[in-house]
Amino acid sequence: QVQLVESGGGLVQAGGSLRLSCAASGRTFTTYAMGWFRQAPRKEREFVAAIGWSAGSTYYADSVKGRFTISRANVKNTVYLQMNGLKPEDTAVYSCAAADSLAAYREFDEYHYWGQGTQVTVSS
Repeated sequence: QVQLVESGGGLVQAGGSLRLSCAASGRTFTTYAMGWFRQAPRKEREFVAAIGWSAGSTYYADSVKGRFTISRANVKNTVYLQMNGLKPEDTAVYSCAAADSLAAYREFDEYHYWGQGTQVTVSS
């Protein structure tokens, strides 16, 4: 089992940057693929980015490609989401999640474990 805790959210002006962290507990962290999802008010949860257990594979939503970077440090049991060039439409609660594989990385049902989320607010 894996417990996930996100941090690093906050308020930032458009064009600014934030780095989210997701700290995992549990000895099997390195075997899981990890993903970031977000949910804005009155909108459905959407996929943001995913990374394989070895960090050899990464995937991004078209809306964040070129601006966001997902990475992981297995020795620290942590996955990161570096967000640059933030836009007001990036405002949402961001959650990290763990899955057995990246077979369906865009589907939130694929992920077994979820953090509580961290709020990101981008002002115009």
